[in-house]
Amino acid sequence: MHALTHDGVTLHILDEGPRDGRVVMFGNSLGSDLRLWEALIPHLPEGLRLIRFDKRGHGLSDCPPGPYSIEDLSGDAAVICDALGLRDVTFIGLSIGGLIGQNLSARRPDLLRALVLMDTAAKIGTPEMWNERIANVRRDGIASISDAILARWFAPGFAEAHPAEFTLCRNMLERGPDEGYAGCCAAIAGADQTEATRALKLPVMAMTGADDASTPPDLVRGTAELCGAEFHEIANAGHLPCYEQPEAVAALLKDFLDRT
Repeated sequence: MHALTHDGVTLHILDEGPRDGRVVMFGNSLGSDLRLWEALIPHLPEGLRLIRFDKRGHGLSDCPPGPYSIEDLSGDAAVICDALGLRDVTFIGLSIGGLIGQNLSARRPDLLRALVLMDTAAKIGTPEMWNERIANVRRDGIASISDAILARWFAPGFAEAHPAEFTLCRNMLERGPDEGYAGCCAAIAGADQTEATRALKLPVMAMTGADDASTPPDLVRGTAELCGAEFHEIANAGHLPCYEQPEAVAALLKDFLDRT
């Protein structure tokens, strides 16, 4: 476990694998921390250097007062890369993590070799929608909207089939700081990567859960078409396919890594 302080914010980093291995960096979704990838990690090829981190306002990282911008969040990722001497990074971003990856690719192309966009888009929702969610969270807390969030996270039947895992995800979501969640909602509200993502030159792969109600498949497919990315739809998965279908996600990632 590592910690890095940048601009007064301490970030929690997990750096695993050989120092000379190909670097794969993960950007977590809204309301989750770096534990989100635990089910996926064992299925990835050996020899990779795996970098996970808690974005500001989540997990063990600091929670400065919001609102945050997508530039704040991608800046944190860039500082981690620079501090650890990481280059030729394959960035895998889920949801807001995908927005971070798109912004990082545009601002710091020297850092990245390839980009994986998972259940994300160049623009997600409307400012009005996100501002309403921010108001609800600041007034009543994340727990007041967690049922609706969790219903979008998973495919139908997941909670009944995997009650313990579902409970762990609820705990991860509800125990996060309200201010960190609201701050990142503001970052999504203000993020429109359409033109920057259209101009990306690096290899990009997009994937989504077929049952994702947060970033529906057509939205993700539209962003894939925007930047000429290949697109994959994963059956029996909602917004978190790396959690629900880790073997299917790992197979796609292995093939993409082999080709890039």
